[in-house]
Amino acid sequence: MRFTRDHEYIDAGGDIATVGISEHAQGQLGDIVFVDLPQVGATFKRGDPAAVVESVKAASDVFAPASGEVVAVNDKLAGSPSLVNEAAQGAGWLFKLKLSNPSELDGLLDADAYAEYLKTID
Repeated sequence: MRFTRDHEYIDAGGDIATVGISEHAQGQLGDIVFVDLPQVGATFKRGDPAAVVESVKAASDVFAPASGEVVAVNDKLAGSPSLVNEAAQGAGWLFKLKLSNPSELDGLLDADAYAEYLKTID
């Protein structure tokens, strides 16, 4: 699992990767009430806004941590957006990407580097 400085995670298994927001991000947002997911088939470049997570506090863009095509979205979030609060890095995933350039993952933070990064912003 890799992380961005914008608090997205990406978990790649081969050329398909699961994308969501980190546990830290969901904690900062508070109670999530709505998730606007991309369409299957949409393509994104690394850094493009790909989804929106809305909480009682604010709406926050979710950026694509890598380039690729959306091959699946987490349909369970339509009826249960709180899944993101309950398990952001598990059942609360947002979408899956077919990676067009897997080497982009090399520039992202691993779990230890992300934990160190969080210490600098809290």
